[in-house]
Amino acid sequence: MVPESHPRRRVLGGLLAAGGAVTLGTAATPASADVRTEGGGRPTVVLVHGVFADASGWNDVSSRLQKAGYEVIAPANPLRDLAGDSAYIGSVVDTIPGPVILVGHSYGGEVITNAGRGRAGVRALVYVAAFAPDEGESALQLAGKFPGSGLPDALLTRPFPLPDGTTGTDGYIDPAKFHDVFAQDLPRSVTRLMAAAQRPGAVGGLGAPSGVPAWKSLPSWYVVAGADRVIPPAVQRFMADRAKSRTVEVKGASHVVMMSHPDAVVRQIEAAHRATR
Repeated sequence: MVPESHPRRRVLGGLLAAGGAVTLGTAATPASADVRTEGGGRPTVVLVHGVFADASGWNDVSSRLQKAGYEVIAPANPLRDLAGDSAYIGSVVDTIPGPVILVGHSYGGEVITNAGRGRAGVRALVYVAAFAPDEGESALQLAGKFPGSGLPDALLTRPFPLPDGTTGTDGYIDPAKFHDVFAQDLPRSVTRLMAAAQRPGAVGGLGAPSGVPAWKSLPSWYVVAGADRVIPPAVQRFMADRAKSRTVEVKGASHVVMMSHPDAVVRQIEAAHRATR
């Protein structure tokens, strides 16, 4: 059963009081959650995707972590603006009792860099072919720090309306170039579907300056994708070195290293857990 003091019980209780059709039973909370909150268990791993992707890109990592006994949440990153995206992911973290490991891929790394700041429950950051900006830097600025990105020549843009009546710009990867730029080590049958379902990122969010980085106060780990054509490996190594991240490099891996080499990513997450428990 879920303890009376558990945040999930309080939320569900409010829904029931309001007439919501919610049934609370033993299946609502995995047994591991109570072990974790009482101490001695594993942390919750929050997996944050980036632009041109969605949470399904974490599926192979998630399944391995779940089999190892971790609770996993892979929320939908809004991909609208850095401040809002970071606040949203931070709000998810705030609902989780017990320790948390934040994992970010690509632009998701910039989000965890900001969402992890000042949250006592966050024990570690894990960057997976991800942006780890310092204060004032943006994803677009870092992507061009060293040569090698194929993204500028592969981008398509589409306008979208903003709430204030102005127009924003979304960035997509040209489906014809998606495989070769984003995920060259996956089968084309897979990348065709990924390209069709890609989630765009607002260009304004990608160009927004980052805040004080959580990696200055939290330990971090990094998975460098050795053949990344979105964020050049040299950029990844620079960011990992600057953050003093414990780093592994996966030779030949594309930008979606969590899909093509999920075991390497899981090992880094488990290393973060062992070092911070």
